[in-house]
Amino acid sequence: MEVLAGKITHYYKTIGVAAVDVSNQLEIGDIIHIKGHTTDFEQKIESMQIEHKQVTKAGKGQVIGITVKDYVREHDLVYKIENE
Repeated sequence: MEVLAGKITHYYKTIGVAAVDVSNQLEIGDIIHIKGHTTDFEQKIESMQIEHKQVTKAGKGQVIGITVKDYVREHDLVYKIENE
């Protein structure tokens, strides 16, 4: 089952980091699915930062930076994959 967890607001391609506007709590270790017009992949959240500081979780309204394994675009949606 997938739950909408946020939206990509920016992609820093030189460092492979996506800025995500969080709409549902995310934590280190969560499996996410990033989906957009031409984007579609899953990955585990390995690291997460807020204002260049490492954090282990983020809640609604926060903007986080996460390392992504593939190119993402603004407005791509981030889904958290939950075990049923």
